[in-house]
Amino acid sequence: MKKLMLLGMFFSMMGLAAYAQDEAVTDEELAKFANVEVMTSNYVDAKTEELRNMILNNENIDGGARYNEIKAAWGDEAKMTEANITDAEKAAYQAVQDFQNSLQESVKEYKTELIMDDTILGAGTYNKVNGAIKEDPALKAKLDAMIEAQKAKESAEKAEDGK
Repeated sequence: MKKLMLLGMFFSMMGLAAYAQDEAVTDEELAKFANVEVMTSNYVDAKTEELRNMILNNENIDGGARYNEIKAAWGDEAKMTEANITDAEKAAYQAVQDFQNSLQESVKEYKTELIMDDTILGAGTYNKVNGAIKEDPALKAKLDAMIEAQKAKESAEKAEDGK
């Protein structure tokens, strides 16, 4: 009985998904989707810059070259001893690695929050647009153009603010 109910729910959801994909995607929905993609890209850029700064401005690791030395020796005690890696450098390197390892989950959580927020996009709109761009290469190209235009506009605004 439980399997039958689950099967029924599955086919109901598939029907709703098919119905949602039959509706045309509006320019407004596409713009909202593009906005989420740009916001996510900006978040990734900010986190990447934060990681870069963690490496370059770390008081225990003397810049990127030393970071690369530690990275090359990491996990091999003989190489770590040969490179004279200190306990402070080990701790600093591990902190950078921990941050780096958390980035993917952080980005996933950030994007999920944007998608679930109905004022920004909404899960229904996300599913509708995502399904449509997979089926329609022209719509995907239009989305890509919207994303590039929005990024170019933001870059121009940043450049103008910097003057």
